[in-house]
Amino acid sequence: MTDKDVTPKVPFGSVLADQMVISSTVGGVFGAPHVEPMGPLPLHPGTHALHYGSSCFEGLKAHRASDGHVRLFRAPAHAARMRVSAETLCLPVPEYELLVEMMRTSVRANLEQVPESPGALYVRPTLLGVDPNIGAAATPSSEALLYVIASPVGDYFDSSRALSVAIETQLPRSTPQFGRVKTGANYAMALGITMRARAAGADQVLFAPGGDVQETGASNFMLLDDSRLVTKPLDGSFLAGVTRDSILTLARDFGYQVEEREIAVDEVLAWAAHGEAALMGTAAVVAGVGTFTHDGTTITVGNGGVGPNTQRLRQALIEIQRGESPDRWGWTELIEA
Repeated sequence: MTDKDVTPKVPFGSVLADQMVISSTVGGVFGAPHVEPMGPLPLHPGTHALHYGSSCFEGLKAHRASDGHVRLFRAPAHAARMRVSAETLCLPVPEYELLVEMMRTSVRANLEQVPESPGALYVRPTLLGVDPNIGAAATPSSEALLYVIASPVGDYFDSSRALSVAIETQLPRSTPQFGRVKTGANYAMALGITMRARAAGADQVLFAPGGDVQETGASNFMLLDDSRLVTKPLDGSFLAGVTRDSILTLARDFGYQVEEREIAVDEVLAWAAHGEAALMGTAAVVAGVGTFTHDGTTITVGNGGVGPNTQRLRQALIEIQRGESPDRWGWTELIEA
């Protein structure tokens, strides 16, 4: 396949690039990675990850600029976060340098499949505990498989359309100690709630157990207006987003007053009358919220469209990712054949 195969009609992540990068442990030590054609992985039926959830992953993007050069965005930050996930799940922890190099290798091996703008190559490092033992519920996996696959993608959300977000105040997205871990169990936990909300017309669910606003099923959350940006502080109950960190950095540079503090549902609903709300994440980039639904009531955010401050921050981030604006923070790196 080529980058021309990616169109807005292809579901995000459903088309996989031709090459994958693999490293596995022997005695708990990761070996040299190698590239092989995309294909099934040989997993024992008793694989620890399949039975006891010992798996984590990351998601980052490489972008093709108008000059044809490909830039990988913030691989070191994603590697650092994956190491936290692995340690929390008691998995063998890959060396930082190994993770970063495998991400680079994945992009390099699939360089011709990085789409033109506004597409990107979505890069997915994954770590599995592979001990073949179905009686090891209380024992961590001593061996692991680390692999990186990639997918040419378009936008996860239509950037021209503001989202409808349902507010969930009863059920959490994750347990407090595992919110910071990028593991499949957290997404599975949110799936039923998200599907019910979608059936009622919502695009996403904002989890706010007990009225404490946290994040959506796949993105961090912020409130903003012409002078302020408000988001929940990192406390381990939700994922420490790399896009979140990037947007907060840009907002401070633009002169916004950035407030990392607790947010109550009542404040979100009151803010909707005069300000903006948005989601931020690798897949979502920055996506505006047009309406909230809460307790059977629909509340319009601003005029119901994507707000100007949301658009400004999204565009600033995209221009850095694509090499169209100076990268003063060293977030991007060129990947060449």
